[in-house]
Amino acid sequence: MDACCDLKKVLDRFWKEKLDKLLPEILITSLRIMSAIVKTPQISRIEVLASGLDSPRKLNFGPDGALYVAEAGRGGTGASIPSPTQPGASLFYGATGAITRIQNGVVKRVVTGLPSLALPDGSDAAGVNDIEFDAYGNAYAIVGLASNPANRDNLLQVPDFSQLLAIDNFDGGASWTRLSDFGAYEQNNNPDGQNVDTNLYDLLIADNIAYVVDAGANALLFQRAFGGEPTLETVFPTRTTTDPLTGEAVVRQPVPTSVTVGPDNALYVGELTGFPFQAETAQVYRINAEGQPEVYAGGFTHIADLAFDKFGGLYVLEYDADGILNGSDAGALIYVSPDGKTRTTIADDELINPTGLEIGSDGDIYISNKGFIAGQGEVLRLSLEKDITFGCAPPYDLVKYCIMAISADSDLANVYHPLLSHSFPIQSYSGA
Repeated sequence: MDACCDLKKVLDRFWKEKLDKLLPEILITSLRIMSAIVKTPQISRIEVLASGLDSPRKLNFGPDGALYVAEAGRGGTGASIPSPTQPGASLFYGATGAITRIQNGVVKRVVTGLPSLALPDGSDAAGVNDIEFDAYGNAYAIVGLASNPANRDNLLQVPDFSQLLAIDNFDGGASWTRLSDFGAYEQNNNPDGQNVDTNLYDLLIADNIAYVVDAGANALLFQRAFGGEPTLETVFPTRTTTDPLTGEAVVRQPVPTSVTVGPDNALYVGELTGFPFQAETAQVYRINAEGQPEVYAGGFTHIADLAFDKFGGLYVLEYDADGILNGSDAGALIYVSPDGKTRTTIADDELINPTGLEIGSDGDIYISNKGFIAGQGEVLRLSLEKDITFGCAPPYDLVKYCIMAISADSDLANVYHPLLSHSFPIQSYSGA
């Protein structure tokens, strides 16, 4: 018995000394693997999944695996309100908004008759801007306005504008339920203290909470369990700049357009920025624990949408990459690496005033294109080159990998096999 104990002590000391010598190499190898880079995505093909849409905006995958896109519509010949962008012009009402489903190559409008406002040629539409699904598969949409909510009530007399809606069914008809009047909230509270204006533009549903970006109110609001009154999450800051036409100081509005959940479970919001629509002045904000916006990344131009990939990289969709007043309508899709140090434009001239961004389960990218043009809107699929990423393995697996890689041909490997509960092949970790 004593001999066995002595042998065990000798073996323990032997393996401890061997491990002490190997430990630095193990740690170095582990760190190298854990810091494996995520390579910049590369587009292999761009295809048009749907065309002929009326001002397509945000898009989302439903529980059935289909892609749903909100169409703001082409307005009509009904009542009108002043245009927010063209002095002296008017936007005319028509029930031409829709939600379109793309599934197995079939494109079909599954909700029609949603409210829409547009110029007489159908452009510059305000209408349904986003569709989202909750954890139970129920569908919701938001309808914009881009005006004082008093114009909705007194001139249009169409209460569905600036509302959160529950979509009752997808049978091609017009059936929905008004859940919350965000226009009334702006009318009664005006949290940014600027002109009373509302334009619901992006919707996010997380943990039974509906987050709504109001681009007109410069605010992020939320509603718990889709009942009660809207609640203010935060207001985004204005900045002072110079009017290029007069040389005078002017207040530039933030105009938030997008909200998403980051890898740290915080909310991230992108801004378009208002007049004078300067290039490289749009920012991505992170909402901190106190509910205040902090700049996460800046130097973008007219952000239309945001999305994080599974590696923590951020896609930023720019509505107009050189500035709205500079002539070109070309947008851009920019990829920001997970560490924030590298930015790469992965698509540009193919995008014309894009308005919505979604990442599929396969990692491919879906974009609403020509988002303010009636009858010419598109949904694009940007296919990524495969096997371009090398994600970080979980730390426990990495330690197992390091030990096995270093000592695959030694007795140490045999000692650690039982502790790992299974063999661990020596190969690259794909991160998939």
